[in-house]
Amino acid sequence: MIALVLSLVLAQGYAPLRQGQDPLDSVREQRVQAVGKKLRCAVCQGVSIADSPASMARAQLDKVRELVAEGKNDQEIFDYFVERYGEWALMEPKKSGITLGLWLAPVLVLVLGVLLIISSTKKPAAPVAAATEEPADDYLAKVRADLEK
Repeated sequence: MIALVLSLVLAQGYAPLRQGQDPLDSVREQRVQAVGKKLRCAVCQGVSIADSPASMARAQLDKVRELVAEGKNDQEIFDYFVERYGEWALMEPKKSGITLGLWLAPVLVLVLGVLLIISSTKKPAAPVAAATEEPADDYLAKVRADLEK
């Protein structure tokens, strides 16, 4: 019987209710949502905690709400989540250190590709020989002789 109840609960997509945090006043709640959109959901991976339906994301959003209610600024809230989950918790990681290389690598590859294309297409133009001139190359002479046949 316990297994049946447990399977029904899991099949229903049961998620625990919020931790009891009531929304703050409209200005602070907008700030909670704005900060939440800049923090990555650990379950959904490509979605912010403000947009994720996962229970963990809701708990994290409640934590953001709690930190905003305590008077923490945005950077302090980001630092709190980075300290616990690493740089990965940010939807847009800081552009410094090794992540700076990751941000610049696509631009560098694009520039190198364009330079390679330009350098390979800039070949010196061969002088156009007049039709009446004798070919300077033996191979070219053979090709012209074959064409005349």
